[in-house]
Amino acid sequence: MTIDRSTHPRPQFIRKDWASLDGKWDFAFDDENKGKRNNWFQGFEPQHKIQVPFTYETEASGIHEENHHQILWYQTTFQAQADQPITLHFEGVDYVTEVWVNGQKIGRNQGAYSRFSFLVDSELCNGDNRLVLRVEDSLATDQPRGKQRWLKDNFGCWYVQTTGIWKSVWLENTPTQYLDRVKVTPAFDQDQMIFEPQVKHRGSYRTVSEEKLSLEIKLLFDGLLVSQSITALTHDNAPIALDTRVREDACWGTKVWHPHHPDLYDIEYRLLDENMQVIDEVHSYCGMRKIAIEEGQILLNNEKLYQRLILDQGYWPESGITPPSIDAMKTDLARILEMGYNGLRKHQKIEDERFLYLCDQMGLLVWVEMPSTYTFNDTAIQNLTKEWTSIVWQHYNHPSVITWVPFNESWGIKGIHSLVKPQQLTESIYHLTKAIDSQRPVITNDGWEHTVSDILTLHDYEEVGERFSQRYADKEAIVTNQQMFNNDWFAFAHGYHYNGQPVIISEFGGIAFTTDSDEDWGYGNQVKDDAAFMARFDAIHQAIQDLPYVTGYCYTQLTDVEQEVNGLLDPQRAPKVDLAAIKKINQRRIK
Repeated sequence: MTIDRSTHPRPQFIRKDWASLDGKWDFAFDDENKGKRNNWFQGFEPQHKIQVPFTYETEASGIHEENHHQILWYQTTFQAQADQPITLHFEGVDYVTEVWVNGQKIGRNQGAYSRFSFLVDSELCNGDNRLVLRVEDSLATDQPRGKQRWLKDNFGCWYVQTTGIWKSVWLENTPTQYLDRVKVTPAFDQDQMIFEPQVKHRGSYRTVSEEKLSLEIKLLFDGLLVSQSITALTHDNAPIALDTRVREDACWGTKVWHPHHPDLYDIEYRLLDENMQVIDEVHSYCGMRKIAIEEGQILLNNEKLYQRLILDQGYWPESGITPPSIDAMKTDLARILEMGYNGLRKHQKIEDERFLYLCDQMGLLVWVEMPSTYTFNDTAIQNLTKEWTSIVWQHYNHPSVITWVPFNESWGIKGIHSLVKPQQLTESIYHLTKAIDSQRPVITNDGWEHTVSDILTLHDYEEVGERFSQRYADKEAIVTNQQMFNNDWFAFAHGYHYNGQPVIISEFGGIAFTTDSDEDWGYGNQVKDDAAFMARFDAIHQAIQDLPYVTGYCYTQLTDVEQEVNGLLDPQRAPKVDLAAIKKINQRRIK
């Protein structure tokens, strides 16, 4: 089976029989909230045609209406056979989604950033089947919003809102008993990959032991079989270990994922019935790598890692937060590598999973960051916790993902410096994330006012290199809260202390060229020409690179985004400065 992973919405879990539903759909605004009363779920007269998965606010959608509309309806058809077992997948719909097939409701989901799916079979008929969605969104600040504005107009670093379908919609054939997911954990020092499968049964609940199922796993590298197992499934999530050493290698060595050589193993899963007949088959991949923290250093594969990251918000002028194409994502990642960065912090957005596949393939390190709420209350806690857990599960298997960032700059946890309740939330999310994933670092409040956190990250947009050097010369003063940084902030919330964590300057820079518009902005004073830009860029980087206790940095930012014009690239991805000069500075030897 030949697989083009970059075109599949779920590159790490591919079945042969699948179909994209992206394309032209019927679309209607429902400002009067009359759709349900008038049975639009049985079919409705469209007001517009919309190009899914682009939101109505964007030019790429074919509508380009930037005003907020609370309720939207979508409609399309797909081909199927009566009682054919299929699964409908929605990669991302903002925010509350109800779904009908042929007038029968099949489910509801709340959330904007993680995948959700529904099983469909008895609702189907032969031939055309009608799929209808009702989506309700709001400007509420207790739902995770990220960089979406909640006022009528853009302000600060908040941009046009995202409403409705913004990621791919697709379907696949899934049998009565099927493999729902497999958690894949590298055991680097043992030359093993650990697989924890979970099987589901369409219809009434039955355990895997009652089904008398087995799972065959083949681990391959470059087309050659590395390991194989057939295991009777007696419990869900029971671990299965496979050796990763490649026999054809001169040293029988494990192939390691690293930015310099991002080796990936192929995986073939076959679910077998009691007669050892194949009832489900899935193709996947994995990478062998280890993330650890020792003595104030982050280690990748037991070697010190200095992270040269760039902040990436993933916006395009024609399509908002939806990537316009696979090639557009490849272009961004190629530019990042061209400038000498070894990774990125995906800021306030959960990116298309094909983007993470490309990072896996190209060897880029990724920080996954939860889009923030902007109110602290019980609703916000519930909304954030549920969706964050889904996101961690969804992206767990990607080797490029090396850090989890559930909170940023005290957004949604106002008062965390001294208030107990937001402190307890960050602690809870930290421990919940570590319970799912004990290996990757978790940053509880990226920027400042940390509680429990595996890395101490600091944001500082100081524009003068010499002042940067002076401010951070005394590490002890910073990490013990004796000294504020960035004018306003302490490193730790009250009652929390430095425990030897690695230190990273995870936002800085943000240099913008002089513009004619008062709305366009960057951090600090704008610069007039290339020479002034490069002098400032060089000086602040040198200041950070000279700090012996700092283990990496993240520069703001990759591209201009709407009114924020401090990117190294313009919105069309054209370089604004000499990228070779940027690379030379990034790849200087670190003292």
